Amino acid sequence: MPTAITRKVSPAITRCELTHLQRQAIDVALATRQHEAYERCLAGLGCRVVSLPAASELPDSVFIEDTAVVLDQLAVVTRPGAASRRAETPSVAQVLAEYRPVAAIRAPGTLDGGDVLRVGRRVFVGLSARSSEDGIEQLRELLSPHGYGVEALPVTGCLHLKSAVTQVASEVVLLNPKWVNPAAFDRYKRIEVDPSEPYAANALLIGDAVLYPTAFPRTAARLDGAGIRLVAVDVSELAKAEGAITCCSLILKD
Repeated sequence: MPTAITRKVSPAITRCELTHLQRQAIDVALATRQHEAYERCLAGLGCRVVSLPAASELPDSVFIEDTAVVLDQLAVVTRPGAASRRAETPSVAQVLAEYRPVAAIRAPGTLDGGDVLRVGRRVFVGLSARSSEDGIEQLRELLSPHGYGVEALPVTGCLHLKSAVTQVASEVVLLNPKWVNPAAFDRYKRIEVDPSEPYAANALLIGDAVLYPTAFPRTAARLDGAGIRLVAVDVSELAKAEGAITCCSLILKD
């Protein structure tokens, strides 16, 4: 049974960091209900959900993926690119230490977990506004002894690499070719998002199913046509905070 570590929605989420989106009013109560539904979906897909309490002083803390990179052999606690998010990591590190040996990215390097996509032994890392060359090199040094190759990829037009590409099946990725170079994934089958849904590339693969937002029906139809089993969840309020499906959990495989 995989473990999914989540954190409840902060009541301060209305003060979240934004980079590519205009600020909109966020219904905190609705965001909380959507996050609870997300957790139920994780449980329905066979995950043991470990839900950390809300952190009222940390607006973005529901997006727990950015605080760590978790592999089978170890967990790497990140140093988020947004200074306001760095206080999120100590409590996550404490929980992760129950499951994995823990390493950490050190200053001045920065790394957001949302920039890290593992496909087998290949680890793609977005060179973005939140993840620096130093942070990526530190990750490379930490993972190399465990047999992982780390490849840095520039991303444009979006916050994180996983905004542009995620894995949706064995050897299959979903991507927005305008935000990341699709040639980097030429050894995989590639499904492109519908052009009218640029934010549709973020999906969470758990077992043989993909947790996927209800906001992108055209891209969902493409995935369905490719034989991908989808489990739909509404995360529209969380999306206003520049969050997505993968952002809201850390998945630890047994």
